[in-house]
Amino acid sequence: MPADSDSPAPVSPPAPAYATRTIALVGLMGAGKSTVGRRLAHRLGRTFYDSDQEIEKAAGLSVADIFSLHGEADFRRGEQQVLKRLLAEEPHVLATGGGAYLNEETRTLLREKAVTIWLNADLETLWRRVQKKSTRPLLRRDDAKSVLANLFVEREPIYSQADLVVDSKDGPHGTTVNAILKALKTWTPQ
Repeated sequence: MPADSDSPAPVSPPAPAYATRTIALVGLMGAGKSTVGRRLAHRLGRTFYDSDQEIEKAAGLSVADIFSLHGEADFRRGEQQVLKRLLAEEPHVLATGGGAYLNEETRTLLREKAVTIWLNADLETLWRRVQKKSTRPLLRRDDAKSVLANLFVEREPIYSQADLVVDSKDGPHGTTVNAILKALKTWTPQ
């Protein structure tokens, strides 16, 4: 049967507001940015980048080696260059390093090019998670838990400036991914 010429053409649903933006996960080490980011990218059909891995590729050194050989300031400069390069690419999912969002220029760039999501986890959860890896340069000290606690207090006000906040709790990573997808539906550009 021929279509009625007076019938309206089917309408595609509008693209979500975040469709043209990178989704950047920010937060402390141990918040789950890399693990959750990979799963989120898969669900969205996007490429995933971990800024620390990209820095290591560019430098030919591990993050820990960059810190020990060149210091944190040089690492942060390289981190900013890598983030600028990544944010110039097609929209993807990006796990930023724990300190990346602290830099005001980087925060501004992320606000312009990405939807920022703070993966917020409580201190005990973070501590449990970071103990599994010995490669965290800022925690290579006897008082590592107090260093993490201080970073938590210092960085929380800055992370809270992210576009969205999603709790990163223990449990299936899919739960956090679902919470991000739900939060993204509410996001509108400012």
